[in-house]
Amino acid sequence: MRDNSDPAGALGGQNKVVEADETYVGGKAKNRAFKEPPKKEAVVALVERDGRVKSFHLKTVTAKTVRKILVTQIDRKSYLMTDESRVYIKTGEEFSGHGTVNHSIDEYVRHGAFMHTNTVESFFSLLKRGLHGAYHHVSQQHLKRYLAEFDFRHNARGVSDSERSELMLQGILGKRLTYMGTDRSQEAEMRV
Repeated sequence: MRDNSDPAGALGGQNKVVEADETYVGGKAKNRAFKEPPKKEAVVALVERDGRVKSFHLKTVTAKTVRKILVTQIDRKSYLMTDESRVYIKTGEEFSGHGTVNHSIDEYVRHGAFMHTNTVESFFSLLKRGLHGAYHHVSQQHLKRYLAEFDFRHNARGVSDSERSELMLQGILGKRLTYMGTDRSQEAEMRV
């Protein structure tokens, strides 16, 4: 379900807003036998207002790791919208504009309804609710696959179930997934 579009299919563009934010997913300490805090995994999401979403699993959230994602996945002509996190300050200068909201002082919307990160926060809400409600354990190894599923769900909203199924099946064209290798000599030995 991962969107494997080329860089020409970057999010945003002229006169478009892309929101970026990070969150952490994982279990809660109260659900563990020894009450030690579980390891949380970092997720960065980019959401084009009234458009697509792309989310990424990062080992660490630093200005360097976030910058790599922002500059490769977002058109530089876009207006970048983030919270006050320091990881976005320098990179924000590389876009046509960069607006922030300061969550630490309970600021969530500024300048009417233009400056906000509510779209990406909404995506995180759906992601966390889906992970918590549908899956019992999401491993670090496979988190990118779960993110791809939720990206696909968001990007395919507003289409019929049959159209969504067609989109999903297009992703397997030209790919082969097998449980075991298809070595003919093994098959011959098994028949004997």
